[in-house]
Amino acid sequence: MITIQIPGSISVQSLQGYQKDIYMEMEKSDEQFEYFTTEELRFELRLRENIIKAAIDLNDSGAVFTSFQYSNFNPAYWSKGRNGYLLRPDVLPTEAIQDIFINGKLYGFECSTAMVIVFYKAVLDSIRHSAFNYLFNNLLVWNWNYDPDLQIITRRGEAYVPGDVIYFSNPDYKEPIWIGANAVVLGGNQYYAHGIGIKTAAEMIAALNSLRKEGATRSAYVLKQHSRLNVRYLFQFSNLPRD
Repeated sequence: MITIQIPGSISVQSLQGYQKDIYMEMEKSDEQFEYFTTEELRFELRLRENIIKAAIDLNDSGAVFTSFQYSNFNPAYWSKGRNGYLLRPDVLPTEAIQDIFINGKLYGFECSTAMVIVFYKAVLDSIRHSAFNYLFNNLLVWNWNYDPDLQIITRRGEAYVPGDVIYFSNPDYKEPIWIGANAVVLGGNQYYAHGIGIKTAAEMIAALNSLRKEGATRSAYVLKQHSRLNVRYLFQFSNLPRD
């Protein structure tokens, strides 16, 4: 349910593409989404749309799936440390994040890193570049390491909508890297998980089941939680024109 706390509304007929699909899924959700202004709602729709687009673009980028031991980031933008890849001090955060999508074949990482990269790219495309460079001027990227200003919120429950990230758990995994798969909810029963690709939920579970140890009896399944960005915080940096 979508609630706007001041006069104003958005007509679903005025929306197109991903934003229309996202709005309709939010309307059907058991969760209540509250906004002080229609601008804030429009920003969330745009942000979620950009998350979906970033996930599809990362899938097409040529970036490979691998563990930290065999990982790689373009050294022109990033330096490898014990805890991840640190932004070089002579590089703008906007340029470094964009490079992952432009020169994807120079990158290799695992699925949780992919989710954080998708979130960063969506935020980059949704807020002023000057604000992005200010907020994220000391990026460290690997696994679920992320800047506090990214503000990822994880909640229990199955009330996820397109643009959220969910987790497919694989309890009988053969290799630790396949203990599960983080996945962006794309809508229309499509999900993106780095290393698996864009699949339906059933296909995602089947892919993980094929990576179980010998004699496994427990199927992979969707964990009852979802992660999303703090829209209200990021909205203050929006690059959308104000009404």
